[in-house]
Amino acid sequence: MPLRTHGATRVSEIGNVAFCVRVGVSVADRFRELERPQTGRLKDVVLMATVTGFEGLRHPRRTDLKQFSELFEPLFSASSDEARRQAAAALSQCQHVPQSVALQIGNAPISIAAIFLTRSASITDATLLQIIRAQGPAHATAIARRDNLSVHIVDALVERRQTAVAPAKTAGPVAAVAEQRPPEATALEMTTAKLLREEKLRSDIKALARTTRQAPPADPIIEPINTLHEALLVRFARSGEANLFAASLAAALSSSPELGERILLDISGQQLAIALTALDMQPADSLFVLSALYPDLTERLGGATRGDALLASLTPETSRARVQSWLHTEQQETAGTPEHQSYLAPDRGADPRQTAARPEAARSAKDIQQKRAFGRGH
Repeated sequence: MPLRTHGATRVSEIGNVAFCVRVGVSVADRFRELERPQTGRLKDVVLMATVTGFEGLRHPRRTDLKQFSELFEPLFSASSDEARRQAAAALSQCQHVPQSVALQIGNAPISIAAIFLTRSASITDATLLQIIRAQGPAHATAIARRDNLSVHIVDALVERRQTAVAPAKTAGPVAAVAEQRPPEATALEMTTAKLLREEKLRSDIKALARTTRQAPPADPIIEPINTLHEALLVRFARSGEANLFAASLAAALSSSPELGERILLDISGQQLAIALTALDMQPADSLFVLSALYPDLTERLGGATRGDALLASLTPETSRARVQSWLHTEQQETAGTPEHQSYLAPDRGADPRQTAARPEAARSAKDIQQKRAFGRGH
């Protein structure tokens, strides 16, 4: 649409809206404002028209960013505070603001730059660092209210705060009383303290997690045998069903069936006597079970049998400690120790037939070692 000009001096001013015309944004109302003889609002209208045209670009090219930066900088400097505030608020929601424009808005008075520093997602950390170092505590407080702050920005805010507080501490009590701290400094101090508390809390949680992971496992708990398990042990011992007896014994000890089988492999009956004593089984039932499974224990020595002598030589405390060591060893073997893994690992260059046969030999050696461990006396 044709534009009327009001003197030669307005031609260059209106030429700044060429950016909006080129991107095809409808700004008819803005152009009508330019036709009115209101020189005080001219640059404000051109500034808003330029911002509106730039917001309409979803994917601006490099030339678009450069042209917008060249148009924006002089218009922003010459516009009124209200127009600059509106432009900053509009650009705070834009995702592709040039950093030169972001730096110019960020260095503006805090009444204009506050909303942009707090909400803009397009401003980079490098630009924020320049603003923190160049401006006062009010700008730093606005930056501290951002949702996502990087480690570099937090360090810069803390350094900025420490630098501002250090002269006050060394100036003496008179200067400290005379100095009035602005609200922005108090807000910055609270934000910094909050960040430090959060960082300390994260460190404490990580230390607690490491301590929990490194805590040694608790010793296995041996519960006294209940009536059902005791009756099953007596019944299977009477019928001579060794497999079912071993499974019931393992259930009473809360262990694997292999441990119950290894206990029964001790032909002297000592390991079974230790397990029954640790489970607080009735002495009469323990003697019956031992006599049924190991007939040699029925041999009489003086006025008592060998089974009576074996049970009399055991105490509940030592028996529980011995069974707990068995259970602890079984837990370590179930979890898999490094020496077992390296023992079973195939060697480089080994014969494939030997490698294939090695797991069977390793399991046999493991069973022999466990039998020796559980076959020892006190």
